[in-house]
Amino acid sequence: MSDQETQDFAEMINQAAIDGWAGAMGLRFMRATRDEVVAELTIGPQHRQPYGLVHGGVHSGIIETIASVGAAVSVMPEGKHVVGLDNHTSFLRAVRGGKLTGTAKPIARGRRSHVWEGSVHDDAGRLVASGRVRLLVLDGGEEMAGERVGIDGGGAKPA
Repeated sequence: MSDQETQDFAEMINQAAIDGWAGAMGLRFMRATRDEVVAELTIGPQHRQPYGLVHGGVHSGIIETIASVGAAVSVMPEGKHVVGLDNHTSFLRAVRGGKLTGTAKPIARGRRSHVWEGSVHDDAGRLVASGRVRLLVLDGGEEMAGERVGIDGGGAKPA
């Protein structure tokens, strides 16, 4: 196994995600390799819907984020980027508090698309959500919504 295959980007991603969705939600990456991504989130009032349950968007967002990070780490050595195409998340168990742990692993890694499977467990280890995310692999310099796709610490790079 090469160093690139086992390299863990979790701390780099935690620092880079401060201004993004993951930072706003409090999602912390514990491991981020090309074969597995693990992140944790401590539930707060900002994560709940009016019934006091964790909002489904939080589960979907965790799964989307960890799958995207895994696919991105996988194609980074080639100078490529990824963007999500589909996110199908099923909510299996209601949660009100505690800590959520999300794990994502690749199902298929093709030249132009990846499919990653994600799961979210509560602090008792129960499966609370599961999903699949399909991602499009973009060549370096490609544009999306009028700007080049890439990470520069503050968002997309101007075209």
